[in-house]
Amino acid sequence: MIWTGFSFSIYVTVFCLCSKENTKRILIFFQYGHIHLCIKELVLDKFGQEVWDKILEKSVLDEGTDFLIFQSYHDDKTFALVGAVCAVSGIPLDTVLEVFGEYFVQYCFRHGYDQLLRTLGKDFISFIQNLDALHANLQRTYSKLRPPSFRCERKDADSVYLHYFTERTGLHPIVKGVVKVVAREIYNQVAEMEVISISKQQIEGGLDQEHVIFLVKLKDIDIKTKPDNSLNVFQSNGSQTSLNNSHFCKAFPYHIVFDENLEIKQCGDMIPKILHMCLKSNTSMTTLFDITHPPMKFKLENILTFINSVFYLGVKNNKNAETRLFLRGQMIWIDDLRLMMYVCSPRLSSLLELKQLNIYLSDIPLYDVTRELILLNQQRIAEIDIAKKLDETTAELKITSRLLAEEKQKTDNLLFQMLPQKVADELKNGRTVKAEKFADVTVLFSDIVTFTDIAAACTPLDIVRMLNELYQRFDARTSEHDVYKVETIGDAYMVVSGVPEAKKVHAQPIAKFAIDMIKEASNVKSPATGKPLQIRVGIHSGPVVAGVVGVKMPRYCLFGDTVNTASRMESHGEPGRIHISPTSYSLLKDDHYVFRDRQCIEVKGKGSLHTYFLVGENGRLLSEPEDIFRNLTILKNDIPVNGSVAETISYDNYNDEITPIKINVVLQDDGQIPRNNSNIVDRETKNLKTRSRTSTMCNLL
Repeated sequence: MIWTGFSFSIYVTVFCLCSKENTKRILIFFQYGHIHLCIKELVLDKFGQEVWDKILEKSVLDEGTDFLIFQSYHDDKTFALVGAVCAVSGIPLDTVLEVFGEYFVQYCFRHGYDQLLRTLGKDFISFIQNLDALHANLQRTYSKLRPPSFRCERKDADSVYLHYFTERTGLHPIVKGVVKVVAREIYNQVAEMEVISISKQQIEGGLDQEHVIFLVKLKDIDIKTKPDNSLNVFQSNGSQTSLNNSHFCKAFPYHIVFDENLEIKQCGDMIPKILHMCLKSNTSMTTLFDITHPPMKFKLENILTFINSVFYLGVKNNKNAETRLFLRGQMIWIDDLRLMMYVCSPRLSSLLELKQLNIYLSDIPLYDVTRELILLNQQRIAEIDIAKKLDETTAELKITSRLLAEEKQKTDNLLFQMLPQKVADELKNGRTVKAEKFADVTVLFSDIVTFTDIAAACTPLDIVRMLNELYQRFDARTSEHDVYKVETIGDAYMVVSGVPEAKKVHAQPIAKFAIDMIKEASNVKSPATGKPLQIRVGIHSGPVVAGVVGVKMPRYCLFGDTVNTASRMESHGEPGRIHISPTSYSLLKDDHYVFRDRQCIEVKGKGSLHTYFLVGENGRLLSEPEDIFRNLTILKNDIPVNGSVAETISYDNYNDEITPIKINVVLQDDGQIPRNNSNIVDRETKNLKTRSRTSTMCNLL
């Protein structure tokens, strides 16, 4: 990776500092990923991950794709990032830019470019004067770079004027931050900076550039003396050491000498060849070339202003961006002759450019390092291409990894819905799940009354919608009561408590869940009749064996007589009622649940069983259906309530939000509630009165 790290040119441009006119022009610029990465490191270092997450969210940048080193990004993305830093941190823009400039130097040091920066110049002034040459080399790697320009002029022994030229406006606070750190870290000096003036000047192409002049005061400045020429033992020997024009033009094939009027007086042998024309004396430089860097109009005074810069001249005979030839070199002012000599070489970076421009390596002098640069850059281009692809692949892998984690989480959630989490974790880890025996569990079965008739009268889509609505309500209640849904087959719904984690109290959660099931079912309408659904519920407690069955579609299944008996309780149950076995009754009878005693019934495969209907619990009784089982004895705490008032609660439309109606039911001595026309309902007191031979009364609740 070729990156000097200390490029003033890869600046963050902030939209709020630009006028509307300038903004439209600036938006054609591009930034490279180094700026985004540096801002990220700055925020993480100063404020932490939480603040960075907020900045990232506000800027709407993607951390995977908008922070690639060799990728160029539109300025508007950088605008958004810097604007988000200011908004989230609450720090003024100028301060943010100056801090960024200081941090940018440290960023370059940390990434291995400190040696390059420390050898750029022997003192602060020479460092600044050589920045333009550094930027020129950067453009070989970063083709879309629009670098600024710098030059220094000494004011006195302790201070210099720093001239800063840029096509982007409002970035001078970054320069202040960078200069202070360079002076301190590289030259052991303290730099105090003051903005003297900010102006605009027009450059080639009708564009404006900003010219900022800083006064830089350097404490403990190392004043360099003039070069000692006493070491030069060769003295001028008149005509014996002079070269005639032909020898000079052959030795330096790429040079041009022109006067104050920009008229060519002499040129190297290769200049006419690359121009594909015969040059005449006094041909104007402006007819053949234009200056592309530094950005300026082709005037002698401008050249003298930037005399320490690297100059790029573009040949005018072909302005095709892909095949246009550029010369790169240095302007040397020969004061006694009042002539300017441009010593240069073709700006070439690859073998492809040689071919396009019809130039060969043999056309470049052996002493010119352009030969080596072309060959080295050819290898570097391949390395950069690999590095860029690596960055892109890494970003894609991060995105893929994140998406994979999200899909894995979805898969886990789906697996946890199909299997208990304990069992699912074992399967995910590749371990075999052994069957377990659970001594005490409670199993519940339910089905929909007249489901066959409903299915025959409705479309399959209506049936699916009905079951989906019903089972969504049931599933929500399973989480509330901490019971495990084993499976659903058609209209059958199976739930267990005490599996896969053994529980001492397992019947009570199932009982509460069953009561809620009856209520939830009444809130779902039959697509055939439009009336509330009724379900049958059966409950039984006992031992089971649980294990995973199948490999392709594993299922967690329960086996044992307890499952069969629970299924029989459901099939021998009644619409709208909860039918429980004597085993489950024995576990619930002392816990404030209310039952009706069904007495002994014949159960298929089980013989005679004494079963019960669960009608609710204290303060939460179900509204019983109008059937013959309303006459059964009510049991509370295993005690029949005979010749007493059973205080029950009815809910209009089975809705918990409706105000409960209190009904006092007087039971006969035989414990049966008569169902004849002698029942009288007092509408004012809402008391149900029955004729009875007794007047003994007690409260059930």
